Amino acid sequence: MTSKERAYLIKEGSKLNPIFQFGKAGINPQLTGAIKDALDARELIKVAVLKNCDDDVREIAEIVSERTGSQVVNVIGKKIVLYKPNSDPDKRKFGVE
Repeated sequence: MTSKERAYLIKEGSKLNPIFQFGKAGINPQLTGAIKDALDARELIKVAVLKNCDDDVREIAEIVSERTGSQVVNVIGKKIVLYKPNSDPDKRKFGVE
């Protein structure tokens, strides 16, 4: 991903509301599975990490990225933006590889 593509995705991600939250339970298979499904449907999502989560936000971002096959676009504060392009190039919403 180039810096221009990342900047574009950061801009688009800033408009989104978080659709998942990591809390006290941290990372679990059910949540990562749901995030993977959401990425397949939406390509770009925002995830929130609640204050009661003891794990490091960047560490959570990297682990979720690995488990879902996505890329970490941005981590600001307790918010993570993830991107996974659609496998069908004709159905891509953001036009980023």
